[in-house]
Amino acid sequence: MGIGLVSNHRKLAMIDLTQMRITVTGGAGFLGSFVRESLRKRGVTDEQIFVPRRADYDLTQQTDVERMYDDAKPDVVIHLAAEVGGIGANREHPGRFFFANMAMGMLLIEQARIRNIRKFVHTGTVCAYPKFAPVPFKEDDIWNGYPEETNAPYGVAKKACFVMLDGYQREYGLKSCVLVPVNLYGPGDNFDPRSSHVIPALIRKCEEARLAGDGKMVCWGTGSASREFLYVEDAAEGIVRGAERLDVPTPINLGTGREIKIKALVELIAKLTGFEGQIEWDSSKPDGQPRRCLDTTQAKNQLDWTAGTDFETGLRATIDWWREHGQKPDADANFQVGHASRVN
Repeated sequence: MGIGLVSNHRKLAMIDLTQMRITVTGGAGFLGSFVRESLRKRGVTDEQIFVPRRADYDLTQQTDVERMYDDAKPDVVIHLAAEVGGIGANREHPGRFFFANMAMGMLLIEQARIRNIRKFVHTGTVCAYPKFAPVPFKEDDIWNGYPEETNAPYGVAKKACFVMLDGYQREYGLKSCVLVPVNLYGPGDNFDPRSSHVIPALIRKCEEARLAGDGKMVCWGTGSASREFLYVEDAAEGIVRGAERLDVPTPINLGTGREIKIKALVELIAKLTGFEGQIEWDSSKPDGQPRRCLDTTQAKNQLDWTAGTDFETGLRATIDWWREHGQKPDADANFQVGHASRVN
């Protein structure tokens, strides 16, 4: 159980977000746009939501974080911003990924304490789990081993913020909550082949191969690893419910509780996009963590939340979005909540 965070589960009285000034870091990105929409559905106005753009605030720098808090004067901070990437990016930039995610979390949490904000909402990552955690992953397991090596710097940085929030609650009374989403997907995802995650990478690869009339497509790894995927709109609702209902930093998983092998995922996306060529596997590339699937019991109990989007329905919506837009999303989409990598 590590540092004892898992002992603090309890339901709490809801806070009324319509009465709050809310800062959403990463709010211009993929997940952030859906979190903002979830807030709007509750009656939170655009004037109450502050989104710090990367061009204006470097959240890895103390002076910029202080200026952001001065400008926004938030009651609630929902921290989604992260520097993330696929397996290749994780292998090339382990130092940067650790520093950027650790610095953002540390600086934002410290200023939340100094300014005595109402609540800090931290979005973690499934990459925080140990490489060989029992499946399905239960929140207690986060502390029982080292993460999968290719994304450990990112996962450990995010997990360190869980510990910081626990310490800050016990010493300073800072209210916070921690949500841990599994791999996300959906309309507006990052389709840049240099940094995209497994579902957008495969959709783009299948679509480009289909349109080019290619007879084959090469995918990373062996296809034997399994992953779980959560539709971004469902994840956003879970995060906002956490902001409303929880004020202890006990990690809460957000997922579907269903996993799929990467080989089956590739075949499904090929079918949905209409790619009929051969699928080859480059086993010289890593598979990442062998299995990944979350236990979502605590989300049901603490948040009255379950994922509601059928997987094929979500995939079709994502494919349709890519076909309509067919371009790299806003640059801030790469500065958002982390949810593992190309096969991670």
